[in-house]
Amino acid sequence: MARRKAVSSSARTRNRRAGPRVHLFVPSSRVIVKFRDDIELPYDDRLHLRLDRLQVGPWRQLMEHFPGISIRRMFTAVAANRIRQLVDRAVQRDSTYRPPNFLTYVVIGCPIGSRIEELVRALLAWPAVQNAYVDPPGEDPTVNANDDPRSLYQGYLDLAPDGIDAEFAWSFTGGDGAGQDVIDLEQGWTLDHEDLAAHGAVRLHGGLRDSSRPHGTCVLGAICAVDNALGGVGIAPNVRSVNVVSYWESTRPDAILAAINSLPYGGVLLLEAQLGGIIIWPKSWPYLPIEFGDAEFDVIRLATALGLTVVEAAGNGDTDLDTVADAAGRLVFKRGDPGFRDSGAVLVGAATSAAPHTRTAGSNYGSRIDCYAWGENVDTCTSTTAMPFLTDIYTAGFDGTSSAAAIITGGALIVQGIAEANLGYRFSGFQVRGLLSNPTTGTASMYPAVDRIGVMPDLRAIINSNVIGLAPDVYVRDHVGDKGDRHTGAVSASPDIILRPVAEPNPQAAFGQGSGTENSDTLGAEAIAGQNNSIYVRVRNRGGSDAANVRADVYWSPVASLITPDLWAPVGSVLIPNVPAGNVLTVSNAITWLSADIPNSGHYCFVGLIGNALDPAPIPADLMDWSKFQDLIRDNNNVTWRNFNVIDNEPDAAADPFDFSAMAFLAPGAPDRARWMRLEVDARLPVGSRALLEMPRAMYDELPERSTAEFDRERQVVRVPVNPHGLRSFGDMLFPARSRSKLRLLVQIPAEHRGNAHDVFVRQVFDGLEVGRVTWRLARLEVNRQRRRRKGRGARG
Repeated sequence: MARRKAVSSSARTRNRRAGPRVHLFVPSSRVIVKFRDDIELPYDDRLHLRLDRLQVGPWRQLMEHFPGISIRRMFTAVAANRIRQLVDRAVQRDSTYRPPNFLTYVVIGCPIGSRIEELVRALLAWPAVQNAYVDPPGEDPTVNANDDPRSLYQGYLDLAPDGIDAEFAWSFTGGDGAGQDVIDLEQGWTLDHEDLAAHGAVRLHGGLRDSSRPHGTCVLGAICAVDNALGGVGIAPNVRSVNVVSYWESTRPDAILAAINSLPYGGVLLLEAQLGGIIIWPKSWPYLPIEFGDAEFDVIRLATALGLTVVEAAGNGDTDLDTVADAAGRLVFKRGDPGFRDSGAVLVGAATSAAPHTRTAGSNYGSRIDCYAWGENVDTCTSTTAMPFLTDIYTAGFDGTSSAAAIITGGALIVQGIAEANLGYRFSGFQVRGLLSNPTTGTASMYPAVDRIGVMPDLRAIINSNVIGLAPDVYVRDHVGDKGDRHTGAVSASPDIILRPVAEPNPQAAFGQGSGTENSDTLGAEAIAGQNNSIYVRVRNRGGSDAANVRADVYWSPVASLITPDLWAPVGSVLIPNVPAGNVLTVSNAITWLSADIPNSGHYCFVGLIGNALDPAPIPADLMDWSKFQDLIRDNNNVTWRNFNVIDNEPDAAADPFDFSAMAFLAPGAPDRARWMRLEVDARLPVGSRALLEMPRAMYDELPERSTAEFDRERQVVRVPVNPHGLRSFGDMLFPARSRSKLRLLVQIPAEHRGNAHDVFVRQVFDGLEVGRVTWRLARLEVNRQRRRRKGRGARG
């Protein structure tokens, strides 16, 4: 079998046994501290700044005596208010329950070599401390493949370029899949096989097809055959739970949904199925990935949206997936095509077992394929198709995209195991896909341009490059002060999308770290019509590793209080080669806004999306779903809006009534259906100012409460006074789906105050949550007025 390097049995044994077991990195020691229940701590990330003032103990002296220690709250996954709610519910249900104050638990991190026992003793001497103790490390699980006689033939466990180097990963905490959960979806297994029985796998859904038992048993053997001195050893033999779901006597989507319901965040779902005999006249395809079906795609996308890692066999149809069109003619598997759709699954092709690898003749291929692995000569467990169902037999010939997908699933479990054991959390499915398919940490096939099956992940390269420990987290700010976390501040005043009429020779020096303009939100200048203009995007990376090849896409939209994706028009994109870790403000090169594409004179909004393979940007088409759009607004730091306009506070002669500055905008409805929302105007104008909101008469008639107003019967608009020094809410009204109500905010500022800048904004609120806003800064812009007189038409950002 041409499938592995020439290594003698004795040499292989020496290699596996040599050297001590190591960690991915040696973590800092930790001390758990419980303050007394009556101590009130500020349970947030500023705890270390306030500890001294709280007088719970000599924290500053402790830091001086034990250099390098740090303190943080223990419970970060659940907000303090939610913890209180859970405690209250527990007390109501169990009258004997006496809860501690969970909000007095903290963790002190200590550098390696700290006098940790002395630190504990010092803390216990504080009167405010109830308890303090060293947090003990967990025991490392072990894998000894030498006592599994068939492991000698499992070359896919070997180091790259032969295999994925699972053997190397076993040396690290969590590298054997410990603590991870996996579900295999197909139609049959022999779960009591001698190399699988210890897992206690359960069939959670569907029937059992006896003819499929060998296939499912082969799959599980490659993934997680136990380390028991029998047969072989799986890639991730010490997973926490292995279960199966069947689409026999069921449907594939229903089986996938059953699996989703049974997996926690970060769990791994393997889809060992393919669609066969697809005919869309005049074309037909023998086998395609199951996500070609709409229902399958939708549930797979649900799974990845919930944070699951989905591994999917690409199918054995020998088909270029880039040429596959659905019934609507969309090239759904061709990346970059308008019809492409991404389920988020890791799509796996198959290659030969011998290095250098080439695509096997039966494997599907194309731009959608993320990874490949061995598609032949895979040594693993198997079974029989009729009673008695043998539990002690093996095969050396498991193959196709089925064997490849099983190997990649084992790799995904190793990645998650190392992440959870060393970082304390699992990656999302998208992040796992990015790690496994990264060309810089994977083995390319011999002819990548021809094979088109991605790379085979090299776990050694992934670990040694610190990608696991240092995942990037790139973000753009929604407003000055945004740190990339979920927030309740403005969502459309980004300082990180910068419009300039003239290109900057050194944008990093002009707008980046150390420029002095890092927190300026007024860098957007007037776009001059009749010439090209330049747009720059500023990005930060708060992760632990540099982010390579970050793509920024910029769109423009009319000024609106709600900027849904159906309003977006593309401006262009730019690739930032590297965004370094450490929150260094990094500026892109210019995106050229071509003169022919600049709209008519007026104010416009910008939308920016950023991301790379490890931290992907949201997909605009997904955001047409209202619930996803709401989640995106504050939960996703890879998107931002600049709906922030600097305008002249001198009266606009075109405004009506005279002597008012007029700010036109749209108040759109949701893209899917009519919804109840409200408009709010918040102004901070000087004494003597006036402000009116001009709206269509039809919208005014829908207001829940109508007040004194000016009616313009000729134009069918109504002008409603608003508070120039505070908030005016107009109450909930029904916004029709995709409506585009045209409004104007009219502001009059006394002449003696026009030398200063004043802010006013309109926001749109749904179910108590701000879903969009438009902000204006009124300032004296004499330079801009002169420019308009010279240039004629222009657009501002």
